[in-house]
Amino acid sequence: MNAFVRRPLAALCAAITLSFAPGVALADAQLDKVLAGAHRSEANKARDPFRNPKPTLAFFGVKPDSTVIEVWPGGGWYTEVLSPYLRDKGRYIALFPATATRGLQNFKDKLAKHPELYDKGAIALIGVPDKLDIRPEGGADAVLTFRNVHNWLKDDLTPKYFKAFYDALKPGGVLGVVEHRAKPDTTRQQWIESGYVTEQYVIEQATAAGFKLDGKSEVNANARDTKDYPKGVWTLPPVLTLGETDKAKYQAIGESDRMTLRFVKPK
Repeated sequence: MNAFVRRPLAALCAAITLSFAPGVALADAQLDKVLAGAHRSEANKARDPFRNPKPTLAFFGVKPDSTVIEVWPGGGWYTEVLSPYLRDKGRYIALFPATATRGLQNFKDKLAKHPELYDKGAIALIGVPDKLDIRPEGGADAVLTFRNVHNWLKDDLTPKYFKAFYDALKPGGVLGVVEHRAKPDTTRQQWIESGYVTEQYVIEQATAAGFKLDGKSEVNANARDTKDYPKGVWTLPPVLTLGETDKAKYQAIGESDRMTLRFVKPK
């Protein structure tokens, strides 16, 4: 290819880049600002290398104008990221179990400390059998659940919840699942006791609810996790159930090996 041909082609590539990059770059910069924000404690920021919020949210297709339901947000680790990120153009909805009175109040107290970040977020409740209609007006672009599926095994809530998530989404909407990943040959009882769940189970449950598996990511994988600890996944950080016993060993392993799965509601 001669120089005369190369120059127009380079200019064309530059034009294409300029056409598509600014919005993406702006969203990235906005998320970077949120992740670096003073509202996040140093302890929570220290979890970023294990929880990988930026590539995880990108994999799930979350944008500043998305309507996102976060399932069982607990202490609000991801709330600190999602709610400010979606505040101006999108919608953030925290979905709590209807029975979580104390946890819900603690969550509300947390939000009250930074109204400039959390004032536009909403809280919804989910419960069996009469609180499964969680669809926001217009539907959600994404329903995200981080390390929750193991909590639903004992009461067999997964099929009911996944169906509620399906109904809450717009056609084409995404169910994003991050979960502690069990070895393939483990039993349901082992999942309950250890906190690790197989990918196969999650995929089967999502498919049964009507979803299509749209992608897998290893962004939250951890090859150091042997998944054979005396207190299950809670032996590892950040819980460290064994306290000072072998603490350095478990800190060196880091947080659990996790599946990251993207499902789509068909259009």
